[in-house]
Amino acid sequence: MASQVEKLETDVHIKASAEQFHDVFCSRTHHLANVCPEKIQGVEIHEGEWGTEGSIVFWNYVHDGKACVAKELVEAIDTENNTITFKVLEGDLLEHYKSFRITIHVIPQEEGSVAHWTMEYEKLKDHIPDPHTLLQLAIDVSHDIDSHLIAQDQQ
Repeated sequence: MASQVEKLETDVHIKASAEQFHDVFCSRTHHLANVCPEKIQGVEIHEGEWGTEGSIVFWNYVHDGKACVAKELVEAIDTENNTITFKVLEGDLLEHYKSFRITIHVIPQEEGSVAHWTMEYEKLKDHIPDPHTLLQLAIDVSHDIDSHLIAQDQQ
C-alpha cells in the first residue's frame, strides 16, 4: 500500500473563549482527568513543561470502550492563534496508523468560539477504518471542557 496522509476535520461550537479553551490543552492539560474522568483517566508530562513546544505528554484515555494510552510530542503551539499540534510517538493508535497528528485550532466568534479539530494520519493497511470514533471522542471532550469552563466562569 502506498502511504498516504489522510485527514478528518470537525468544528465544535463552544461557549467558552478561544483563549480559555486553548489554555486547557496548552497549560492545564493535566486537569482533563478531573473535567471528563470517564473519557480521560490521566495526563502526565514526561519531558519538558506544560505549555511548551517539545514537551512529551502521556495520555490515559478510553476509546471505543477500551483503555488506551498515547505518548505525544507537543509539536507546535501558537498562542496568538490558539493552535496546538500533538504528534503521537507511541501508544495504541500506532497499532493501526503509521503516523498520527492532532491539531486543535480555536477560533473566536462573536459569541463563544469554534474548536476546529484536525486529525492527520497514515494507515498501516488499507482496511483500517478512518478514526471517526476518535474524532467523536474529541467532540465529546470539547463539550465537557466547555461545560467546565462555563461553570467556572459562573462561580
